[in-house]
Amino acid sequence: MRTSARTATLLCLVIAIAAGCSSSKQAADTNASSSTPQIPAPPDVAAPPPDAIRTPTGLVSKVLTPGTGTRHPRPNSQVVVQYTGWTTDGKMFDSSVAKGEPASMSLDGVIAGWTEGVQMMVVGEKRRFWIPARLAYEGKDGPQGMLVFDIELVRIES
Repeated sequence: MRTSARTATLLCLVIAIAAGCSSSKQAADTNASSSTPQIPAPPDVAAPPPDAIRTPTGLVSKVLTPGTGTRHPRPNSQVVVQYTGWTTDGKMFDSSVAKGEPASMSLDGVIAGWTEGVQMMVVGEKRRFWIPARLAYEGKDGPQGMLVFDIELVRIES
């Protein structure tokens, strides 16, 4: 019985510590996400300007800063980018810029609008994309509707 009582006490202690750690982690995660600086939306976030380029799929883009490279990524390239994304009402929902660190990703693992759009870019280029819902998260978890991204192609890794 004594061993069972000690085991039960230890088990309760472990559960209490684990619950405390979980609550602390959740609080830390919440504080970290709420402390991410917000980047103001560009003035044309609601709709693309008349001089923007439209592809046959409906992806719209405008070069903000020309690149220095000559090579374009392929549909399955691993790239390093800096980006910020907004909904058309101006709410920022994600940003590597605000996080202070470029993001590395495979173009065959992102939304279709990114896969298509980043292939149009060269290293050093910064471009704004207006991505229609069907090329974004329509029917999936994520922000809904047309999304606006500023993307800078930092490097093509493969």
